[in-house]
Amino acid sequence: MNFKEVLNKYLQELNCSQKKLSEVSNLSETVISRYRSGDRTPIKNSEQMKKLTTALFNIAQKNGKNKYTFDKIINDFNSTLPSDNFDYTTFSNNLNTLITSLNINTNEMSKFIIFDASHISRIRYGKAKPSNPIDFSNKICSYIYSKYKSSEDINKLSIIIGCKKSDLTNNKFYNTLFSWLTSENVSTKNQISDFLYNLDSFNLDDYIKVIKFDKLKVPTIPFYRTKTRHYYGLEEMKEGELNFFKSTVLSKSTEDIFMCSDMPMEDMAEDIEFGKKWMFAIAMCLKKGHHLNIIHNLDRPFNEMMLGLESWIPIYMTGQISPYYLKDLKNSIYNHLNYVSGVTALTGECIKGFHNKGIYYLTTNKKEINAYKEKANFMLKKAKPLMEIFRENNINEYEMFLRKDENIFSDRKRLLSSLPLFTISDELLLKILKRNNISKIDTDKIIKYKNDELKYMKNIMKKNIVNDYIYKIKENDFKANEPVGTGCWTGFWQRRNANYTYKEYIEHLNLTKNYSKEENNYKMNYIYDQTFKNITITTVKNNYIIISKNSNPTIHFIIEHPKLIDAIENFNPLVKE
Repeated sequence: MNFKEVLNKYLQELNCSQKKLSEVSNLSETVISRYRSGDRTPIKNSEQMKKLTTALFNIAQKNGKNKYTFDKIINDFNSTLPSDNFDYTTFSNNLNTLITSLNINTNEMSKFIIFDASHISRIRYGKAKPSNPIDFSNKICSYIYSKYKSSEDINKLSIIIGCKKSDLTNNKFYNTLFSWLTSENVSTKNQISDFLYNLDSFNLDDYIKVIKFDKLKVPTIPFYRTKTRHYYGLEEMKEGELNFFKSTVLSKSTEDIFMCSDMPMEDMAEDIEFGKKWMFAIAMCLKKGHHLNIIHNLDRPFNEMMLGLESWIPIYMTGQISPYYLKDLKNSIYNHLNYVSGVTALTGECIKGFHNKGIYYLTTNKKEINAYKEKANFMLKKAKPLMEIFRENNINEYEMFLRKDENIFSDRKRLLSSLPLFTISDELLLKILKRNNISKIDTDKIIKYKNDELKYMKNIMKKNIVNDYIYKIKENDFKANEPVGTGCWTGFWQRRNANYTYKEYIEHLNLTKNYSKEENNYKMNYIYDQTFKNITITTVKNNYIIISKNSNPTIHFIIEHPKLIDAIENFNPLVKE
């Protein structure tokens, strides 16, 4: 039930008129009328909410209806309202998703809800906040309810919201939409989307060119030695971080670098110039050959956590990083920073909420560095792997993982960027490879890989159901966009792709359909729109997530962190029924 339904229910059960409630509550009859119609909704724990609840309680007591306690009434109302700590970021993300997905004309909507179109645009992109988010949400929902009720619209809305179509029937539509629009629990979908889409589009070669990584020259003779010193406040802390990396890069040492920080991300993210210098410093460390052991802080708001992980995508792609996290952190007072390399260490802390008042210490003293190294090792022993990362240099370890994976008793859900290789016939595959001028050596590797994958999938499907989600490319889109690859380069020998003709693509699609008919434990599902072009996401329910990127570079991530698993599991593309 929504707020207006609860209010009207109470008025009916207490045999109370609108006028009577106005008199007892000292709220105008106009306000109560708007509450009853749904044109307006009070904010949780507001003065209006208290007046309304108190009035209904007093009326109930006077009529001898003692079951209507104050707590019951307030709880019934509160269950229909968002938190008074309104999440404007989530709201903006949800509003933007709604406008984009339904292709809403904001000028038309602004006229309907009597609201400035430019202000709606600013709210949608998080550049402004509605003065009364509840009233604004009510108006948005009223507009959607009046204009978007076709079967196609309902289907899209159910996918966007993540609900059943039955939840969008006439008597449930408004409440379902309102609850989603103002929900604090859906920001993960947007943050995860950003992370996955950035992972999908990231090209290591392009990144290397942009930062001129291939032209970086690491000095062979050290000529710089960082002085031991203290840093005070946010700006000096940034200077300390850059000095840490400078000292590390310009030393003879190639020891691993340890990094652990739970400092707020948003202050740092706002300083674009510092961000560029920081990433350049990391690139220099990688160029020199350092391996990074980093403990990510995931005990922070989800959007901030994802902002941090997203910024590390280029580093993940190099394969020169081992990411970890610490479980069950209970610290609510301090933020800490701990970096150590072979030649220098940077450490510091601040009180949470006072990032600009921190004190940080950079040292090159050998005895102190050894102490910080020991501290880092202790922390790594307590940490859990955030993800395992496999590239060409550790292909054997990945194959060992796959052998273990095929024996896991758990259903699979796979969101594919191309058709599944294991369903293609050898005949069709050879034809495609020949037309693409693939060498005999690579052809043999691909055929073997395809047959190995078939065995692997068959072993999984002996005891588990595999649901593959596939986007069927239309012929016009196929020809208009860049070449469509077969996905046969998902091993670690990628040099270039083998592309379909449209006829070959349809033939492989039909082979996949036929396989789903023959194999009871294999389900092929169509998705509404193409989600990703370069990554495949495999959910091994209640175990882990496998993200495989099939282009530049070919790389596989095994994600085991419960919060990330849950968020990615709940990432749903637009699925056709």
